[in-house]
Amino acid sequence: MSKKNDLNDEELSLFHSEIKGVRRIQQDKIPPQPPASKFKTAELRSKRTNQQEQREARQAAASFAFSDGFEAWFDPNQPLKYVKPGSDSHEVKRLRRGDYPPDLILDLHGLKRDDAKLEIAALLHTAIRQHCSCVCIVHGIGEHILKKSVPNWLVQHPDVLAFHQAPLEWGGNGALLVLLNIG
Repeated sequence: MSKKNDLNDEELSLFHSEIKGVRRIQQDKIPPQPPASKFKTAELRSKRTNQQEQREARQAAASFAFSDGFEAWFDPNQPLKYVKPGSDSHEVKRLRRGDYPPDLILDLHGLKRDDAKLEIAALLHTAIRQHCSCVCIVHGIGEHILKKSVPNWLVQHPDVLAFHQAPLEWGGNGALLVLLNIG
């Protein structure tokens, strides 16, 4: 009886004929990069500082401050949605269906609550200045900190006409599509 791994002469011959002309692959390891020089580190630090300054300037220009003390009521049995009193309620349905593609998208992943609040104010300011009627705010789900705070901030803004939980292609229940009054 032969073992499972034993091959007869015919099988070995067939194997050798099939791999004829095959060469071993030569290993080409890439050596690790040397540590960054002090100049490059200082340059990178300077670049980060400049980006931080630009972000702070953009947020300061937004000038709208949201209150953390305000809490709106949203039906927990319904998708997250809001229509400003006096606005057309049909617009929320159009947001839900995804009829309005967002002109700008803000991803809040990794931001702290206070930074997210400033970024939203800056986004709304920029969107209105650029005449963008719909924006998408991706707040994520996580521990529900931003998921609960973002809608409470949005209902306070005078130019927010409506918002609705985004369709799946824009983030599903981890995002909101926001309709703005740009006129």
